[in-house]
Amino acid sequence: MNKLLSLATYKQNMKSKLLLLTSLLALPVCAQDDIKDQFNPVMTAVVSQSIAGDARAAAMGDLGAATDPDVNSQAWNPAKYPFTISRSALAINYTPWLRQLTNDIALLNAVGYYRIGDYQAVSASLRYFSLGEVITEAGDMTIKPYEMAVDVAYSRMLSETFSAGVALRYIYSDLSGHYDDNVKPGSAFAADISAYNQSYVFLGQRECQLGLGINISNIGSKISYGDDYSYFIPTNLRLGASLMVPINEYNRISFSADVNKLLVPSMPLKHEGEEEADYQERLKTDYYDVSSISGIFKSFGDSERGFKGELEEIQWSVGAEYCYNDKFFLRAGYHHESEMQGNRKYYTVGAGFRMNVLNVDAGYTIATEPSNPLDQTMRVSLSFELDALKDMFGY
Repeated sequence: MNKLLSLATYKQNMKSKLLLLTSLLALPVCAQDDIKDQFNPVMTAVVSQSIAGDARAAAMGDLGAATDPDVNSQAWNPAKYPFTISRSALAINYTPWLRQLTNDIALLNAVGYYRIGDYQAVSASLRYFSLGEVITEAGDMTIKPYEMAVDVAYSRMLSETFSAGVALRYIYSDLSGHYDDNVKPGSAFAADISAYNQSYVFLGQRECQLGLGINISNIGSKISYGDDYSYFIPTNLRLGASLMVPINEYNRISFSADVNKLLVPSMPLKHEGEEEADYQERLKTDYYDVSSISGIFKSFGDSERGFKGELEEIQWSVGAEYCYNDKFFLRAGYHHESEMQGNRKYYTVGAGFRMNVLNVDAGYTIATEPSNPLDQTMRVSLSFELDALKDMFGY
């Protein structure tokens, strides 16, 4: 960030830091005076867990619960791995983040899998999110806050068309760079539960591949930074469907859609005329003291806008992918989020090229509002087919 921050500013309550990170993602809606009093996005810590890391999914509107299985399925639906064609693969993904605001925030993600026999697979990933550099006002120290997560997953086919998977994750977040002794690095443990069904249906004379997927991710503990509060991590429910239609021997096109909802309660708003002390007590009781499991159930009926507010918490994405001869790919998509939850609405485009060993993918975000900090976000992914690499060297 390379911004000069005073010691007093940097040592403010950790709640303000978490609100700031969420505000950066919700920036486009904050300027709309007609809805700012109703604006109440679901807020979580470790927001890096909600960022799409790979270029293929990003180019299709940030979706992946039911798309054709690939090496980056770990973040979207680990249950897809037993259906992969290659026995093993490795990928490295790079995402520069919020480039409209700063030039040193980025997400780096490495992921790989190995298919055991024909019916099961193991996979793992490492996610590192750098929040850039912060220089103190005195200029005597440079702080480098960051978040990281490492996870492993096991998936297995339970029938010829259906598979299930589980993942375990460790999350670490250091927002103070060890600069403030009152702010400790936070850590959390979480698990994912996923399922995937891949079958074939006929549309006229064409045999099409139909994928259905579900992933409940980041079911786990809350995270604390050394103060009197603990914060929700982004527990999320994602549902997806995908249909691959072959055009001829060399061409095919796929259509996909995802819906997802954070399984985290909304922070209660202050009532008109309510005393600040009473509000803080209610906030502690009804929000900060709520356990992560209770928060999952509470997230389905806690919106102060009623049923309409619950619907506004659902994000959805649609995308399409054209493939020529399993070598060249063109992709496009759209992601929608309600104005009350952050107004992240954007189109995405991208392309990919597959060689014997190396696959290269790129995705680009085009926001609907020029002021959106996600506008012009570019992601790049490199993946390696380890089977082809072994064949090339004669192993």
